[in-house]
Amino acid sequence: MPIIYSTHALHPSAAKLLDGAAELRIASALDGATLVKESRDVDVVIVRAVLPPEMFAGSHMIRAAIRHGAGLDMIPVEAATAAGVLVANLPGANARSVAEHAIFTALALLRQFRAIDRDLRAEGWFAGREHANAARELAGRTVGIVGMGAIGREVAAIGHSGFGLTVLGASRSGAGFPDYVRPAPVDVLVAKSDIVVLACPLTADTIGLISRQRIASMRPGSILVNVSRGPVIDDEALIEALRESRIGGAALDVFTKQPLVPDHPYLSFDNVIVTPHLAGITEESMMRMGVGAAAEALRVLGDELPLNLRNAEAVERYRQRFGER
Repeated sequence: MPIIYSTHALHPSAAKLLDGAAELRIASALDGATLVKESRDVDVVIVRAVLPPEMFAGSHMIRAAIRHGAGLDMIPVEAATAAGVLVANLPGANARSVAEHAIFTALALLRQFRAIDRDLRAEGWFAGREHANAARELAGRTVGIVGMGAIGREVAAIGHSGFGLTVLGASRSGAGFPDYVRPAPVDVLVAKSDIVVLACPLTADTIGLISRQRIASMRPGSILVNVSRGPVIDDEALIEALRESRIGGAALDVFTKQPLVPDHPYLSFDNVIVTPHLAGITEESMMRMGVGAAAEALRVLGDELPLNLRNAEAVERYRQRFGER
């Protein structure tokens, strides 16, 4: 029976889909050495952790690496392609969950939720209630979304239809904007938005995209929401802006180094919401991603190419290794 190796346990619906079609193994640990050792005899890898390039070298016979989600930064795509390993992902499977998280955290910041909850518990009813005087509504504001893929479009739809927001969008392609999204260069978007949402992939072009200069151009009281990847932001510049109260706050789900260290400056601010890279994790999204990844794995085992193949240049080498498929 073919072997599917997953870095994490799958949703029960996904495991059930594989039952009888493949042996499902779960990684015992997520360090590189363990992943390399345990994947030597597997056919397909389902990915929710960073894979070492060595998984695709030597005697490994992995056919495909299927991302349990959208971002490909956990997979060494160049090494996989060179080895003839197919790479696929699940664009849009967790988009709604991430978009809801972005809106939820923006609302929590505007309504002073952290300070209210803290002081209500520690000092009583009236101490918590006092913060409401500084609370702000989301309705009628401008949201700027960097990255207009599935997540960005979901944020735009919720903001426009649910809250009457003016929506600005920036995209590498410069195309595919819904009619209620106004295209804007990143510099203009950052300077004119009350809420800036980062929903772009991590690439060489997006590392440091939200630079010191762009943070300095943000409106006083504006909010930065990052559901992209940590390196998109210049951390030092953002921390300075927060300390000097030049912006209204930040909601950060991803970080340059994860897990976040316990004494990180971000944890010291009342106007920063910090979450442990969970924006895309809900019961519903885990089911969609798990089932989607399992289905793609079964396609590969059934001698088909994945529906969401991301390295077509690997196919020729793949066919040399495993025969015409």
